[in-house]
Amino acid sequence: MNTDELIEKIKVWSADYGLRVLAALFIIVVGGWISKGLRGIIARLSNRRALDPTISAFLGNITYVAAMTFVIVAALGQLGIQTASFVAVLGAAGLAVGLALQGSLANFAAGFLLIMFRPFVRGDYILGGGVEGTVDEIQVFCTILTTPDGKKVIVPNSKLTSDNIINFTARGTRRVDMAFGVDHSQDVFKVRQALKAVAEADPRILKEPATEIVIKELADTKMVFELRAWVKSGNYGSVLVDTLEKVKLRFRADGISGPIPRQVVVQEPT
Repeated sequence: MNTDELIEKIKVWSADYGLRVLAALFIIVVGGWISKGLRGIIARLSNRRALDPTISAFLGNITYVAAMTFVIVAALGQLGIQTASFVAVLGAAGLAVGLALQGSLANFAAGFLLIMFRPFVRGDYILGGGVEGTVDEIQVFCTILTTPDGKKVIVPNSKLTSDNIINFTARGTRRVDMAFGVDHSQDVFKVRQALKAVAEADPRILKEPATEIVIKELADTKMVFELRAWVKSGNYGSVLVDTLEKVKLRFRADGISGPIPRQVVVQEPT
């Protein structure tokens, strides 16, 4: 092959593959710009839905990686490289990783469901997965709770979605149910008035829904009254402990006695 033929072939190759290289570079540049745009859109949508920043960033990164993978495959195809085998290798690798990380993928899928359906958000007080506490953070694979006594609990997301979730603060108000036992000899009206006075004196107890005072049980040694008062979710614990003390003091001031233990004497036959 003489020099002229070599130069001619180089020109043909440059004309052919040069355009392909430029097209591939164009795909990568534009595809990268679009991928970043998609990540930004995901971030804005996440902010509108008040998602945890960690989850927002993770969703944006997943979207970016997936889009860039598609862009790279398209660029390789433009260069004339057979991408079918490349896609097959990616698929096989994904399958192997999926089988090895079944538990993690289950937690990831559960985390995605928690993000989509939002049975609870950060700051809610919930019972789920056998744990009760305040939601500190919803991560990709787990949810972090803080128990009332200050313990940090990490709960796998799959455990939350596979069990009942009780959200105590979702509606903004909670009902405090408190039972008080008194002796059968006590005047029912007097007991009701004492409980009503305690409830009405506490500004944290809501007027609507109205407070209820009912006789819950008539046992052998006592009458059990139940005070049912509605409060804002954040006041639940403080109202519960304060009301128990106030009722105790009010009963003492009004001369209302608690249940009197009774002993049954059985005489043996002589």
